[in-house]
Amino acid sequence: MTAVEAGAARAGVRLGTGIGWRPEIAEAVERMDVDWVEAVAENICPGHVPESLLRLRARNVTVVPHGVGLGLGGAGRPDPGRLAALAERAETLGAPLVTEHIAFVRAGALEAGHLLPVPRTRAGLAVLCENVRIAQDALPVPLAVENIAALFTWPGEELTEGQFLYELVERTGVRLLIDVANLHTNQVNSGEDAVRALDELPLEALAYVHVAGGVLREGVWHDTHAHPVPPQVLALLGELCARAEPPGVLLERDDDFPAAAELEGELRAIRETVRGSAAPARGSGVGPRSGAALVAEETRERLAAEQSALLAALVAGGPAPRGFDAERLAVQASALAGKRGQIVGKVAPELPRLLGADYRAAFRAYATSRPPAGGYRRDALDFAAHVLEHPGPSLSTRTLRALARWHADRSGPVPPRGGLRPVLRRRAA
Repeated sequence: MTAVEAGAARAGVRLGTGIGWRPEIAEAVERMDVDWVEAVAENICPGHVPESLLRLRARNVTVVPHGVGLGLGGAGRPDPGRLAALAERAETLGAPLVTEHIAFVRAGALEAGHLLPVPRTRAGLAVLCENVRIAQDALPVPLAVENIAALFTWPGEELTEGQFLYELVERTGVRLLIDVANLHTNQVNSGEDAVRALDELPLEALAYVHVAGGVLREGVWHDTHAHPVPPQVLALLGELCARAEPPGVLLERDDDFPAAAELEGELRAIRETVRGSAAPARGSGVGPRSGAALVAEETRERLAAEQSALLAALVAGGPAPRGFDAERLAVQASALAGKRGQIVGKVAPELPRLLGADYRAAFRAYATSRPPAGGYRRDALDFAAHVLEHPGPSLSTRTLRALARWHADRSGPVPPRGGLRPVLRRRAA
């Protein structure tokens, strides 16, 4: 039996309680009493699997690859190369299933760098269903898709979140990864009833559950994965468990990692919630339930235009498309710029060290009109060049010289447009 066949055979087996594996907490995770872990698929190189994951696999700890880059909710069909890469990771890890998101992440030449909501319309559902079927056909193990957290909604939506997910499962037979923290986020931000969503979901198709923390800022809930799990999210987990026994529950933490003891305490709280809300087990919802209908190209083209206009407003300084809440789009754009700045700061940690307290504001000023292109290392170089061309008054000459040296070391002898000398001449004048 191959690793893939073994993984597929385990698809219906209970996963138990797990945690998201991240390099920053790898050693702590190895010491924890967890049944399984989830790893971001795009961060795993099949030829160089981290030793920590190999040790976990040797102990029969299941590893599930969790994709973030397919963009199943996008107007285009899933990229064959990305699908092949996800399949390879499933094979390498002997995974029982792979997971992705109900989201779009790019449109045309623009990349969001984040998971963005799809329109819950009949047309949006039709495109998503066809994309899910394409992915299912390309993957060697079952696929489960996750509901996402949203800071805004599309105008003219025709279905609730629960109805949308129910029809998705009905048409494709795909499994569901239900993130109860994201249900809470959408309840706070959009007024959607999270408990009603649970009542509408086809929980017989449940693959597993995500639990995570967030924070409320100015009336908007941000799903940060960098804060403790709040009581409201645990309560929603209890509501779900009262309706169906989840095959697995996983704690997500992506930043501001606490001590291992705190993470273990959250895992205990999850186990206690599951035990205290036990419901009869349901059958597995696997296999398509209705015939597949092809999506007209005009439908995809129309969705592509809508998603491109929206993404231009979020990452390239474009106007808010008609019907959208402009204030909420501004909140989303700010969050995208902040997340992008955090990643660039990790890829090039010298930049926040050099700029100090000015880094965050300088990056936001740069990101408002410069969409991401060419990866985060290119983004770091472009940001440094932007600061050198448009330095804020609080940046000292010493800081600018150090930044120019950093840029030169990584990109060439001088930054674009004449380097630092014109800036220093203007300052002297």
